[in-house]
Amino acid sequence: MTGTTPELACPIAPVVDIVFSRWTTPILWSLKEYGRQRFVELERRIGTITPKVLTQRLRQLERDGLVVRTYHAEVPPRVEYEISELGRSLGPLFASLSEWSGNLGKVEAAREAYDSRSRR
Repeated sequence: MTGTTPELACPIAPVVDIVFSRWTTPILWSLKEYGRQRFVELERRIGTITPKVLTQRLRQLERDGLVVRTYHAEVPPRVEYEISELGRSLGPLFASLSEWSGNLGKVEAAREAYDSRSRR
């Protein structure tokens, strides 16, 4: 048996790892929908994310080039985040996923049908 890399087995795996890691999608969606935001605004919009995790995710998204962090040297200091051009290029993907979400009722029905068969 010959070995293969995960990237060869599924070429979109690295993209999925970047875009769909925990909290990434809600952060990018919020920045895309509402524009430039401060940390507290993002935290409030997302709701259940902790400040520590939001900080970690924003740093990773900045490192990946999907988010731009702007520091304003004023008193008090102000930091804003916005989606980058690279992040905006994910718009069609998000639009497709939003459209596909219309199938969630079918997914729920399939789960219920499966569960009822499994209980027999």
